[in-house]
Amino acid sequence: MKWLAPSTGQATFEGIKNTSLGKLVRDQLLNGILSGAYMPGQALRESELVEQLKVSRVPVREALRELESAGLVVSRKHSGVYVRELSDEEVKDLYQFRSLLDGHAGRMAAQLPDDEREELVRELDTCVTAMDTAISEGNAQGYYSLNLEFHWLFIEYAGNREIAKAYRDVIQKLHLARLKNLSNEAHRVRSNTEHRQIVDALRKVTSPKHAGEYADLLAKHVINAHDRLSVM
Repeated sequence: MKWLAPSTGQATFEGIKNTSLGKLVRDQLLNGILSGAYMPGQALRESELVEQLKVSRVPVREALRELESAGLVVSRKHSGVYVRELSDEEVKDLYQFRSLLDGHAGRMAAQLPDDEREELVRELDTCVTAMDTAISEGNAQGYYSLNLEFHWLFIEYAGNREIAKAYRDVIQKLHLARLKNLSNEAHRVRSNTEHRQIVDALRKVTSPKHAGEYADLLAKHVINAHDRLSVM
């Protein structure tokens, strides 16, 4: 789950020595994009990145190519590389796709054995409480990171690697739109109210027959998030 939000710790030596310099640069740039240090439409100038990161041009070019393949930056002929800006239609499509993934993960959560479902409820409860604290402190970035963790828990418990990969790709593309959404305090409050309802509903699941209803609840929450974004 750590890739979802900017890293706050130091990478281990073992991890570093087994990772190419290009991938380390990619991760550094990805952290910058996810944290908002690099904004949509902002130029990522090769010469500036070389100076800033104290590396040669080769790993910078490798990193930018990987980020372009992931749909996070775009290369413009004779102009350079820019952080990608999503159109309203692209954002809508991504939210709709994400609602399907969240809905499936919700269905799987409702069908978990009792002990696993109770463990998930405890972890979700912890997230919701922490998000309440972030709201009271006016910490939009902290709320955003916890919100990612909340939803990623469902994906983890669903246990499907292909769904996890697709979900990661969608979230990486949507992160700036979601940061904009969750920068509004009223939206954070409403979002976390829905989170609490989601946790309470999971706690009350008593039969697999509730799985469809619970899937709908998760999917609707995602659509509500897009609707809140659309009126900003």
